[in-house]
Amino acid sequence: MDRRYFDAYNDCDMETQAAIYADDLEFYHDRGGLSTSKAEILQGIEANICGKVRRILLPETVEVHPIPGFGAIEIGYHRFENAAEPDAPSIPSRFITVWRRDGDRWRMARVISLH
Repeated sequence: MDRRYFDAYNDCDMETQAAIYADDLEFYHDRGGLSTSKAEILQGIEANICGKVRRILLPETVEVHPIPGFGAIEIGYHRFENAAEPDAPSIPSRFITVWRRDGDRWRMARVISLH
């Protein structure tokens, strides 16, 4: 699911991102604070990320912990490249994603982004 989501993120596929986000999404960002509006998060990505920032997963850092009867917790590191500043340092940052299983679909329910 991480790859599916971030392929959509990197390609600005807003429809796929919206389908993956839970309606009750909570996004905790150590710089930007708490966001709880799915619509506002999607608008922010479209306005500020699309075509400007690319996410690169550091696959060797990823841990996935199943939560029986609920879903899974994903923990790892990733980095972001800024198209406007291609030579700027891209420092790895930690993320935690709570994935909820809704029937046959996985939903991104909670995200914690730490820089």
